[in-house]
Amino acid sequence: MGGDPGKLMRSVKGAAQKYLGVGFLLGFFLVLLTYFTVSEQFAISAPNAIRRSSPGHAHPSPSTITPFQEEKRQQAPVIIEEKPPKAEVAAEEKPPKTEQAAEEKKLPAVDVDEPRKETEEDQKPVAGDGRSSSITGGDGATRSESAPAKKPACDIQGPWASDVCDVTGDVRIRGSSGTILIVPTIESGGANPNPQEWRIRPYSRKHQAGINEVTVRELASAADAPLCTARSPVPALVFAMGGLTGNYWHDFSDVLIPLYLQAVRFDGEVQLVVENYQHWYAGKYRHILKKLSRYDIVDMDKDDGDKVRCFPGAVVGIRMHKEFSIDPAKEPLGHSMPEFTKFLRDTYSLPRATPTRLTGEDGEDNEKAKPRMMIISRRHPRKLVNVKDVVALAEKVGFEVVIGDPPFNVDVGEFAKEVNAVDALVGVHGAGLTNSVFLPTGAVFIQVVPYGKMEHIGEVDFGIPAVDMGLKYVAYSAGVEESTLVETLGRDHPAVKDPESVHRQGWGKVAEYYLGRQDIRLDLERFEPVLRNAMQMLREQK
Repeated sequence: MGGDPGKLMRSVKGAAQKYLGVGFLLGFFLVLLTYFTVSEQFAISAPNAIRRSSPGHAHPSPSTITPFQEEKRQQAPVIIEEKPPKAEVAAEEKPPKTEQAAEEKKLPAVDVDEPRKETEEDQKPVAGDGRSSSITGGDGATRSESAPAKKPACDIQGPWASDVCDVTGDVRIRGSSGTILIVPTIESGGANPNPQEWRIRPYSRKHQAGINEVTVRELASAADAPLCTARSPVPALVFAMGGLTGNYWHDFSDVLIPLYLQAVRFDGEVQLVVENYQHWYAGKYRHILKKLSRYDIVDMDKDDGDKVRCFPGAVVGIRMHKEFSIDPAKEPLGHSMPEFTKFLRDTYSLPRATPTRLTGEDGEDNEKAKPRMMIISRRHPRKLVNVKDVVALAEKVGFEVVIGDPPFNVDVGEFAKEVNAVDALVGVHGAGLTNSVFLPTGAVFIQVVPYGKMEHIGEVDFGIPAVDMGLKYVAYSAGVEESTLVETLGRDHPAVKDPESVHRQGWGKVAEYYLGRQDIRLDLERFEPVLRNAMQMLREQK
């Protein structure tokens, strides 16, 4: 029973060594575990981790619900944790990739280097968190509630201003039916869950009679788009040539100036597509139209039923800022009448940008310099009865005088050169004064306003535009004794003794008497100071 004491000691010693090794191993793992625990706590409290997990931060962490999960869940439009304005700012500012890498893989790509395109945004339904996404399920009501209203392709300006549609992307035009089709973009999955339609007149006066409406329609699916039979490499600009064109002033005010505003941004890389095409108009203003577009004009009314023209975008309609002028504060922004008149000088190679300098560098009169004055001739009502006497008076004041006789159905280039060669323009209110656009900037423009309280009309049609062009404008209102109405109607006629009563009868009567039945015989004694003032204005020209 006793056993060997040595063997027992060896056995106890081996067991002790074995348990001691296990103890050291357990101690090592315990120290390692303590190290990782402390390190993790220190990492969680680091400033960078706080910034990432802060509820107020604009960028959600990668653990946020994915867009696919949001689609399946059909979330309500208001999400407190991810406010649309903050998401939009985040997309525009492009935060560091280290913080957004995981999220950028899931969100649709946003190319901030490109200008925002109206129709591409139109084709992308917007989820409640402000991010673009495709909606694949749910009824129409749910879609409209979960997405804010998209910006429409067409800008509808109320009861008077004309409507304009600006479309980027696949556009197909059926001229035979006057239909412009907007095809959903590839980015939108080739679908538009909420297509819209507009009917507009592509003319600067919204309710102008004689202008056919065109239909601008968004397609629900790219599969609905008709096949192209002709394809243009540049966008289309759709407008009408009819309306009030044929009146020289309306040719510019209603079409050429509004057309310039829409076309100039393309720098010639746009194709004009015309409704109600007028051959005489295209001929008379061919140099201006060719300057605006390097491509052949399309007469959309001549297209047969199978013709489908395809364009990489389109502007449908033109809009005037104000009568015969441009407002730099209105869309398209930043344009002006001096810019437009320079465009005309470039188009017709007009040499003079400023009038004749009448004084030398020392401020003394330059006796060799003699300013030229053009008096616009009229063969019909509102003509100057004593034009020869007016010429003699102007020559006495110091002007070299020429008579301007504007042509009608011919190219305006040659007459534009005649106008550009003078320093002062004089004429009775009428379409012939439209030639003021060819005057050098700083020239004097004298409008003789017919008798009959026509000052407001003269101011709107020519006075304000003249100032906008940078001209020195003078309005001369003819008195009752300078009107031939006294001779033709008698002093007791209401149109002579009470113009207000005629105005109360409406525009028809105003036009009949004061534009259609009177001529002007200028009172030379009364008119002479006006001419002398014009001469002084030119002397003060710097």
